[in-house]
Amino acid sequence: MTATLYPVNPVLLVDDEEHFLLSAELTLRANGINNIVAIQDSREVMSAVQKQDFSVVLLDINMPHITGLELLPKLVEKHPGLPVIIITAINEVDNAVTCMKLGAFNYMLKPVDDTRLITTIKAGLDLMDMKSENRLLKQYLLKDKLEHPEAFENIVTRSNSMRALFKYIEAVAKTHLPILITGETGVGKELIAKAIHEVSGRTGELVALNVAGVDDTLFSDTLFGHKKGAFTGAEVERRGLIEQAERGTLFLDEIGDLSIESQVKLLRLLQDSKYYPLGSDVAKMADTRIICATHRDIESMQKDETFRKDLYYRLQAHHIKIPALKERKKDIPYLINHFIEKASEELGKKKPTVPKELFTLLENYTFPGNIRELEGLIFNAVSMHRSGIMSIETIKDKVFSDANRQEKSIMTGEPADFGDDRVLFTDTLPTMKEMEDIVINEALRRAKGNQTIAAELLGMSRRALNNRIQRRK
Repeated sequence: MTATLYPVNPVLLVDDEEHFLLSAELTLRANGINNIVAIQDSREVMSAVQKQDFSVVLLDINMPHITGLELLPKLVEKHPGLPVIIITAINEVDNAVTCMKLGAFNYMLKPVDDTRLITTIKAGLDLMDMKSENRLLKQYLLKDKLEHPEAFENIVTRSNSMRALFKYIEAVAKTHLPILITGETGVGKELIAKAIHEVSGRTGELVALNVAGVDDTLFSDTLFGHKKGAFTGAEVERRGLIEQAERGTLFLDEIGDLSIESQVKLLRLLQDSKYYPLGSDVAKMADTRIICATHRDIESMQKDETFRKDLYYRLQAHHIKIPALKERKKDIPYLINHFIEKASEELGKKKPTVPKELFTLLENYTFPGNIRELEGLIFNAVSMHRSGIMSIETIKDKVFSDANRQEKSIMTGEPADFGDDRVLFTDTLPTMKEMEDIVINEALRRAKGNQTIAAELLGMSRRALNNRIQRRK
């Protein structure tokens, strides 16, 4: 199988010393940078960049025919976004400083250290990626249509915030940088990861791993694989998930639960794009896109040192925060219909007639379990349905139970009782009569005039609510 070229646009090496070009190219290829063009004659540089797009230029200062000092201003003028890294001898540092003033991205001293060479070129590649992504993001946000709507067809939504996320995904999916997906439990993080993989155009598989509860040894073995005899019981060689996801995507769910030891190993993988199978001293290159997801607040986890800052900043090169279902209530009717059709088909039942009040009822629920909870509620109701109009009594029990009110309190951080911090008062307090009218009107508004649901929201019987409404007339 042919190896994927990285980066998409090649790195240009310009030096009159053939042995340096050969050494630099070998070093780059050993570290996963395999799309390289080398030029020994500086007179060929301008025509080369005119004919082809490059990601980074490595340019020697002291060359015959045309020096790097002469080439740099021309490159900056003709290709202002192209990072140019200057290579110079120790006695030419002043010239290197001049080059920086002329617009060079960075400079390195000969003899060039391999580690410095790789880190500097990767920094240039990251800069080009960010510029490219910013340009694409502007283009996608200005467009009304999605370029790849088929990638999102399994995500049921009519929400503007979700559509904006889809456009962002289209802008960043084709890069090699990792993506961090955050959001509450049950919002659909794995569906988003699948959409990213599909839009990315990567030819390999999407391989998923939930790392919650996985200890460091198991994490290393699962991700990196092992050689035969690496440890007791390792009777055969095993391919790790990174190798299985070659030229594809590795999705690590619940990354917030990863141990510190495993976080270090993941960080090294992201930094170096290579890894060592257990029992091997020969590194393997990783041509794999990493997507991580978590429902935890890993920003705050950095403060108590349960999540590494350097890993967090590496992961959030692109950050996708999925809004909770309570923040996109317009999606609820569409999701209800979708899950009723899905449940009816999977359970082998005729699709039931849905009472209109179901939509109003669920639009007034906070959904601590988000879309996954909604799916469970609908499947449960359809499973007990026999004929005619679907009963929603089990859903009412869930939505209005005291236990659920307490659960909502835990999930949202809101108090379960009606304490002072649930209501904001002006300087002038309303009378009890005014307060009653305000609360009843708000309940009726949320229930869209349905007195049964309004009464449930207020924690009273329908008759008691009706009596209060009649007294107001």
